[in-house]
Amino acid sequence: MESKRGWLKQSFGKRLNAIHSWNAWILLLLTVTGIVLSIGAIRGDLGSFRVTIKQLHIYLGVASILLIALYAPMIRKHWHQIRARRNQRANLVFVLALLIGWAGSGVILWQFRNLPPALNNSALFVHDLLTWVGVPYAVYHAISRSRWLKRQQRLDQAAATARPPASAQAVQNPAAASAIAAAPNQAPVATDEDATARRTAAQAVIAALKESPITRASFLRIAAGLLLVIAIGPAFYRWIKGAFDTGGSTTAEYIATDGNRMLPPPAPLPDSAAVVGGGAQGNFRIYTVTEIPAFSSDTWKFAISGLVDHPSAWNWEEFLKLKRTVQVSDFHCVTGWSVYKCTWEGIPLKQLLAAAGVQAKGKYVKFYSGDKVYTDALSLSQANGDDIMVAVLMDGRPIPQKLGGPVRLIVPQMYAYKSVKWLQGIELIEKEHMGYWEVRGYDNDAWVDRSKA
Repeated sequence: MESKRGWLKQSFGKRLNAIHSWNAWILLLLTVTGIVLSIGAIRGDLGSFRVTIKQLHIYLGVASILLIALYAPMIRKHWHQIRARRNQRANLVFVLALLIGWAGSGVILWQFRNLPPALNNSALFVHDLLTWVGVPYAVYHAISRSRWLKRQQRLDQAAATARPPASAQAVQNPAAASAIAAAPNQAPVATDEDATARRTAAQAVIAALKESPITRASFLRIAAGLLLVIAIGPAFYRWIKGAFDTGGSTTAEYIATDGNRMLPPPAPLPDSAAVVGGGAQGNFRIYTVTEIPAFSSDTWKFAISGLVDHPSAWNWEEFLKLKRTVQVSDFHCVTGWSVYKCTWEGIPLKQLLAAAGVQAKGKYVKFYSGDKVYTDALSLSQANGDDIMVAVLMDGRPIPQKLGGPVRLIVPQMYAYKSVKWLQGIELIEKEHMGYWEVRGYDNDAWVDRSKA
């Protein structure tokens, strides 16, 4: 209570400056933690620390919302103070829109387990878009309002005040003015007075040329803005192109640059070839905890073992002879994005388990990635779900290397960290296994619909 009274006793200007300063530091920390979380290539290196960074990002977001609430009672007076400054009003509206947009979309992403995936997908797009726009703007704002640049502006203003304009110099010397006026019509008389007038007139011309329409401070602001556009523009263009890619060009690129060499390619079933779903129009984000591996049909193997009566191993050609089915399902990532109506073709997991003959002690199904690092597991009852598939094709084509091919697990009703990429091994075990991300802080309960837990 005492601290509240102390805050209210401060002058309006001091409170405004304090909120501005706190907001700047929180925005800086949010930017740093957000960028770290968005870099897929270092997810594995961060390990459990990534979960800590994510929690810090959430706490900073909550602090940002509290700052907005603290500023809310001051908006009316602040708006009145800057009524004659259009640039400052525009900046205030833009910044408030950014902060409110970030806060709203951030809260949705924070509570993603309790909200529909479609809403999370939209919130992630808004959050990313505001980040692409807001962070460069904040950097530009920090540069343009820096003490050094303000000092340059004061120097420019002082120089302009000390230097009279050319017209004033001409008025101060009537002889020079008359000489300039008469010069086009009559020849000058070689007198000392006229010589002084000509010199003054020449100096006036040079002085006028020195009066640049762009001050040093303005030039530095323009240069800072151009550098930001050059540095961030290409990456923003690639992001916006991918975000609005509804023609499947991103997936086509993954297929065209596929590093796997799996021969013969799997022949799609009629339903798969017809592409019942629209997964090819979706936007998969590439996350991996290791270098993306490449596989060749010459050396590739798939095995099921452990607590089963009939352990088996297949090479590529043998694996393609297993009976496959087609299903259409959505794909949800725990970071908030989804790809809808993907057409998957592969072997139902329960078909493989039935053929292997699970022993009474087998309670859990453990999955091994071909990257030799990533593992995950399902309970036997979960693994026998009708829509859990060991997929070989996506939308009638071999699954690209970057999307987890040649073979990956698909668990549609759980978040995608359960859908193990580059799947090569299945083992039936007695005790529960905590997967790669689960030991690093992720929930072992990965149901998209929490009511299934």
